[in-house]
Formats: sequence, structure tokens, C-alpha cells
Amino acid sequence: MQLSNDVKRLCEELRRFIQKEVDPRSRWIEEHDTIPEELLRMARELGLFGLTIPEQYGGIGLDLAGKCAIEEEMGRTNYGFATVIGNHTGIATTGIVALGSEAQKRKYLPRMATGEWVGCFSLTEPQAGSNPADIRTAAVRKGDRYVLDGEKAFVTNGGIAQVFTVMAVTDKARGIKGISAFIIERGFKGFSVGRNELKMGMHGCTTAPLAFNDCEVPADNLLGPEGMGYVQAMKTLTMGRVTIAARSCGMMDKLIERSVDYMKTRTQGGKKIAEHQGLQWMLADMGVARDASRLLTERAIEAILRGERGTLEASAAKLFATESLAKVVDCAVQIHGGMGYMREAGIETVYRDARITRIYEGSSEIQRNIIASQLLRDD
Repeated sequence: MQLSNDVKRLCEELRRFIQKEVDPRSRWIEEHDTIPEELLRMARELGLFGLTIPEQYGGIGLDLAGKCAIEEEMGRTNYGFATVIGNHTGIATTGIVALGSEAQKRKYLPRMATGEWVGCFSLTEPQAGSNPADIRTAAVRKGDRYVLDGEKAFVTNGGIAQVFTVMAVTDKARGIKGISAFIIERGFKGFSVGRNELKMGMHGCTTAPLAFNDCEVPADNLLGPEGMGYVQAMKTLTMGRVTIAARSCGMMDKLIERSVDYMKTRTQGGKKIAEHQGLQWMLADMGVARDASRLLTERAIEAILRGERGTLEASAAKLFATESLAKVVDCAVQIHGGMGYMREAGIETVYRDARITRIYEGSSEIQRNIIASQLLRDD
């Protein structure tokens, strides 16, 4: 895919930043489950929090192709750091950019572009994950405000966010057409954020529950018209799925490079393990899986940039890329043998991080349902 020179330069600058600043701190992040403030400060100075925010609001204004190029680079480093940036510049921002009033954009986007305010997106509830129609968090209009009651679960960036895009039911009788989106600020009366959840992987990125108890939200903080929340959520998730596929490609790139280096230096039975045909075949399968994933990802990007919905293409890219990542990281552990199982090598960290990609923003099973429904659709 052709990228502008500006995007190429930004990718090169980001790779240098990752190698110099992020990678050396990765083990610390893994062990302490937090991102050092100095690293977040440098990320702000680099403009990483404003990647997808339009220039008139202080951002860089990347389109989906540019965002995915950045996500590939992010896939090569600490997954927690990549997720903090990716979530903020992805599903946490795109809804406000797409549906926000001019007043909302001027209030929130400039401070989000600088990273002063971190954003997050909240759809999932304890009983409503794969099926948003089961959402129970309710919003009732009372004069010049809405009152929200309910709870959300597994909110990425929830622990550090100041701006929350929240889905709530405004008209239960209308089903998914009765779901609306709201911009919630930390500190709103009746709103609270729970403790950071301990996770298998993705260390450094907070995941927290949210609670709304007679939470008062100004009517001006309704994001788009009433009933547009579900529609926007699906558009947001479609693009989010493409960026996850792109990040998975970057993760596979790094795993393949690490495996090649190890195969060329590790000796077994008097010869380099790169000479063993069994491992050569394993490496070949890793490369094919990565390349096919990238092609599906580029197909999805092109479809969306053409103005198409890209539903099938996005689901196919996420499904194939994340399932491929699982196979590639497993092969990388196997190639490294006992060393691959040790924390010192860093491969096992990626093994744990990769597992979430087949669950969040639509599980592999949901992606298969979406793909099948698109194939069976009568046009």
C-alpha cells in the first residue's frame, strides 16, 4: 500500500523512538503493570496522542491507512504501551471526530490531541459483550441533563482516562436503535471508576469497570442524535478491527525477525538450527501467515477508504490476522525451545499479549458470524 512521505517519516521516527525509549523500558512495564510517566510525556511530545485527530483541533489527522501503518510499528514493541496509544487514537477518538458537534470537538479534541486528556470507549457490560443489544445501562432525559444508571466492564484505558465515550439505552422499546452515545468526564456526579483489573497480558494498560449511579450528564454531551450510538459503535469497531489486524502484522514481523536471528546463531547437533528442514518449514508457514494477514488488512483499508462499509473485509482481516498471530507466536516459542519459555527472551510475553486479540473488539467467533451473515446477505 502506498503511503505518503509524511507517514513514512512518522513511521521511521516512531521506530527510532520505540528502539531508544520504549523497548528498554518494556521489562519494567511488564513487571510493574504501569507505563512510566516519562514515557507518556515523550509520547505526547512526539504527537502520538493526536494521530487521528484533525489538524484544526491540534492533531496529525491520519487516515485509516496512516493509522494502520503506525499500528504495525506499534506491534513491534510493548503491547501495553501500544494499546494505550492505539485505544486512545482509535475507538476512543473516532466517535467524537465523526459525530461530535463543533462545540464538543473544540472542547475535547485539542486536549485529547496533546494527551492531556486520555480517552476510552465503553460498550461492554458484565452481561453484554458480544451482543450489544443486551446493554442495560440506561440514560433518562430530565430537563437539560441525562441521568445514567448501570455498569460497564473491561474498559481499556479506564484507569487513566479523563474522557469516556459511553453507550447507554435511551429507548428500550427500539432495541439497538434505542442505544445512544454520551461523552462522560471523570468527576461527573454519580460516576466512578473501579480498580485496575489484573490481566494475563497487556500489562501497563489499565482495564477497569465503570459505575453509573444517578450520574448526571449535560444534554449537550449527547454524542450525535439519540439512537445513533449502536450505529456509530459498529462503525468504530469496524475500523478498530482493521487496526488490530495491522498491529498483529507488526507483532508477527518482530517474531519472525527474532526467530530468524535465533535460528542463524543457535547450534544443535553440530550445525545451526536454521539448517534443520523441520524448522525451515515452520518459519515458512510463519511468513506466509504474516503476508496473507497483511494482504487482507490492506484489502479492508482500501474498502473503507473507498467509502464502503468494509464490514466483511474488516472481520476477515481481524479473524485471519489474530488467528495467524496465535500460530506464529506459538511457532516462535517452539523455535526458541526452552529459552522461548523463559521471560528473559521476551517471547512468552508476546505469547500472553497475543491472546487478547482473539477476544476483544469482537471475538473470533463473532467475526465468523459477521462474515457468514455478509456472505449470505441478499443484495
